[in-house]
Amino acid sequence: MGDQEEDYSSLPLTDRWTHKIWKVRKGAYEDAAKQFAATPNETDPVFRPFIQDAALWKGAAADSNVAAQQEGIAALCAFLKFGGPDAAVRSRGHTITPIVEKGLASTRAATKASAVEALLLYIEMDTPAPVIEDLLPGLSHKQPKIIAATLAALTTIFHNYGCKTVDPKPVLKALPKAFGHADKNVRAEATNLAVEFYRWLREAMKPMFWGDLKPTQQNDLEAQFEKIKAEPAPKQERLLRSQAAMESASGAQGGGGGDDGGYDEEPAEIDAFDLAEPQDVLSKIAPDFYDALGSSKWKDRKEALEGLYAVLNVPRIKDSDFNELNRSLAKCMKDANIMVVTHAAQSIEALAKGLRKGYGKYRSIVMGPIMERLKEKKQAVADALGAALDAVFLATSLTDCLEDIVACLVHKNPQVKEGTMKFLIRCLRTTRDVPSKAEIQTIVDSAKKLLSESSEGLRSGGAEVLGTVMKIIGERAMNPHLEGLDDIRKNKIKEFYETAEVKAKEKPKPAPAPARAAPGGPKKVMGGGPPGLRKGPAGLRKAAPAAAAAAPPADSAPLAPQPTARPASKLGMPKPSGLAGMKAPQKRLGGPGGLASPRRVAAAPPPVEEEQPAPPPQPRLGPARGGLAARSLAKPAAAPAPVAPPSPVPSSGLSALERAELEELRAANERLTRLSEELRHERSKLLSEVQELKNQNASLIEDHTRDVLSIKAKETQLVRARSDAEATEQTNERLRRELERLKRALDRAEGHGPGFASPGLSSPTHDEAGIYRDGGYGSAGTRNQRMSFNSTMSEEKENGDHPYPSAKANLELRYGGASGRGSPARGYRSNLAGGEGSYISRPQSTTPHDSRGDGVESWKRAAEVTSQLKARIEQMKAKQAFMRP
Repeated sequence: MGDQEEDYSSLPLTDRWTHKIWKVRKGAYEDAAKQFAATPNETDPVFRPFIQDAALWKGAAADSNVAAQQEGIAALCAFLKFGGPDAAVRSRGHTITPIVEKGLASTRAATKASAVEALLLYIEMDTPAPVIEDLLPGLSHKQPKIIAATLAALTTIFHNYGCKTVDPKPVLKALPKAFGHADKNVRAEATNLAVEFYRWLREAMKPMFWGDLKPTQQNDLEAQFEKIKAEPAPKQERLLRSQAAMESASGAQGGGGGDDGGYDEEPAEIDAFDLAEPQDVLSKIAPDFYDALGSSKWKDRKEALEGLYAVLNVPRIKDSDFNELNRSLAKCMKDANIMVVTHAAQSIEALAKGLRKGYGKYRSIVMGPIMERLKEKKQAVADALGAALDAVFLATSLTDCLEDIVACLVHKNPQVKEGTMKFLIRCLRTTRDVPSKAEIQTIVDSAKKLLSESSEGLRSGGAEVLGTVMKIIGERAMNPHLEGLDDIRKNKIKEFYETAEVKAKEKPKPAPAPARAAPGGPKKVMGGGPPGLRKGPAGLRKAAPAAAAAAPPADSAPLAPQPTARPASKLGMPKPSGLAGMKAPQKRLGGPGGLASPRRVAAAPPPVEEEQPAPPPQPRLGPARGGLAARSLAKPAAAPAPVAPPSPVPSSGLSALERAELEELRAANERLTRLSEELRHERSKLLSEVQELKNQNASLIEDHTRDVLSIKAKETQLVRARSDAEATEQTNERLRRELERLKRALDRAEGHGPGFASPGLSSPTHDEAGIYRDGGYGSAGTRNQRMSFNSTMSEEKENGDHPYPSAKANLELRYGGASGRGSPARGYRSNLAGGEGSYISRPQSTTPHDSRGDGVESWKRAAEVTSQLKARIEQMKAKQAFMRP
């Protein structure tokens, strides 16, 4: 057995690698791992056989013996760690699938750990995309344990490298399938992976797969998410080889700390837009959308916009031609129905969020109409319009929107002005680019106008705009813009400045660097002479910057007269270096001495503080009489003698007590001025509130008066309606009685038809006489009653009221005349009148149109009715004869 082992060890490493005995293979794996670890660099010859024949690693990762497989995957980890990117790229296609199928699901913990480490090293050496692509087929494996192991490996990968380094979109797309698996271990690992995604992506991950989950699964995940919401932002724990190289390079240049911070901030930049795939929404819009949007019914327009919002509400929209759609939505901003306006604003918001920068070309179409609609007082509509404006701004920039904003800040409608002001504040807070000087000036001028508005909201908004601008450009750069404002307004602006939160990068900060370098220019010019001269004024240059900083307007003065100091340099040429120590105090005392101007005297203390190590009392007397002071501060403007008298003025000042009293008076004066300004401001505010209350009171009185008048008008209409109803009821009752009488008369006429021919039935009863009695042949009471009926009918005809038109028409047709004079009862009376001559001599008419010449016509009608009645009686007799047996 020992001889066989010696023979195996003498075989080449690649031969033992593929030996049929597992112990030999295991020993080969162990030897290879030791050799890889002992290599000096990635170009060592020991890597060459395994790079040239990368298929050797497939057998090692999928070894049939679990002990040999453990060592084989460990050797693979050593190969990747010390072999570099080339080793990873060459072997990646042969090993990831065996690792997924036999390594991640191994029963040995060491094998599992080595398999996961191998995957992490593959990502570290090169890029993560190919590794993730080879891992995804493991999520569709038929064995649940391999699916669960793959999900666990993905969780480890994202935990170490983060979602910014490793693209999460392919895994998020496959995640719903894992949640629907029958195996509980698979679902548990899917939950762990989803929680890891939430640590990096937060709410941005939900649009990718949330809709495919069951409500119970969503609730369970929400409960898991609540546990990690309070955790800080995750940090990338392992870096790619390329990232580590960049970090080491930046660290060598002194910027290593910034990179770390960069990795911490990277996950926060991921949102749903970066993860989602663009969707074509134009093809999903209903074909009749534009027809419905132009409908005269607001419900049709509202339903069309609701359907449009459902189509546009996706994380990312494919860019296309949306000109017509945006013009239609902008037109909806003028709609009279607020529901239509709200849904149109929501559609604009969804479209702008889905297109992002691609929506910038449509800004001019929708922004103006949206701002004009800000006059709406309902908060729900104002919120929808504001959200649409914010989405449009995120797709553009402050420069693009500023013109429309400034135009609406001077709008005549206060609601539009206030809504635009709030939108400008949100823009200043969210913009990442510092506005230019011209834009800042425009914003400041518009905000200053708001400070003088009568409304408290507009005044506070103007102060907030100025405070936000101050936060962006800095307090020092903002001070020139605040000149002329009172202290109360400045304090208000300062309060907003301290609480404002902006995202703009502070670009004005590097600006002071050239300003600080500017004094260095004069130093070089001053020292730009012969070598001896450069050494001479070296001590003088130390004090020059302090004097230049104290008196900025005089900075350019020493440069021009410097050539006049060159003769003095001749004095400095033969001076030994022992005088160099005195040059600093001489220079310092020669400047602010008695020959200096009052402005230089005022600027003297800072140089004294800087040069305190030198004893000031002794040199101060020497330079006053000597000529060394002319070397450094020999100015044509400072040299004349008339400038000397002002020098003793500072020394002859007020006493300390008088100065203290003066300062106290000044402080009291400032307090009184501030108090007066505050009282004046408070008075103006109270006056504006009183005026506003007066306006509200007047409007309330007007509304009350209008309501009272409306109530009285309604009461009058109600009284009239009641009277009309009573009159109508009376008329209906009268007509009903008349109709009943006519019906009874007709029934009796038909029932006693044969009796009319006999003399015994020639006299009607009392009721019949009352019914058939005509106005011309009966009593005056009956005639008045018929005239009342006719007059009522005529009044109703004039007023357009015909309560029973069909009944009246039937009666007219049945009685053979429109006026009722051709009725059978009247014909019967005519017959009686023919038998008795007393009735013939008194023909009268009940209608107002009857006159003397109408008698013949009445007799003709009576004759016609009589003949008709006779014919009807004959028919009835024939009928009775026919019915007799």
